[in-house]
Amino acid sequence: MSFSDDDLLKPREVAEFFGVRPTTIARWAREGKLTPLYTPGGHRRYHRATLLAILAPETPEQPMAEDAARLYDQGSTIRQVAQKFGTSYGVMRRLLHENTTLRRRGGLPSHRS
Repeated sequence: MSFSDDDLLKPREVAEFFGVRPTTIARWAREGKLTPLYTPGGHRRYHRATLLAILAPETPEQPMAEDAARLYDQGSTIRQVAQKFGTSYGVMRRLLHENTTLRRRGGLPSHRS
């Protein structure tokens, strides 16, 4: 996907952005975690710049990434680590992928690309 910061994204595109299902995006909107804009037809749209701000908070995330990678390397699942740090599965998977070797199903390490 190549967008400018001012692009409006559909819920499906936001789901791809975060690595979750579109139903999760709808739930986050209902819970107030994401604030949609509405088209004249009543469809939800999201500013890309707002989503980037959510992914890149002003607080340093490297210590969290190191702690998350340590927990994952000690045997926790991605879901367990995501829950501990209050993030979604997709965000945590991306963070772990950048900081450690992810296991395949069954506990074996996968090849890092």
